[in-house]
Amino acid sequence: MNKIKAVLREQGRTQAWLSDKIEKSYVVTTNYVNNKTQPSLHILYRIADVLDIDVRDLLVPSKP
Repeated sequence: MNKIKAVLREQGRTQAWLSDKIEKSYVVTTNYVNNKTQPSLHILYRIADVLDIDVRDLLVPSKP
């Protein structure tokens, strides 16, 4: 699970904007945002870089 949708909302950015920045199709990006598929670590780091946040902020902790 990831928190890409929440971060995009907090920053006032759209899925279309993110898809352009990470050079993935809108459909692929939408699947990442809606947790239908998970991005690879490489892509997750790219998303974090584009959003200017720590990659850990995109992940849901596995333990409380």
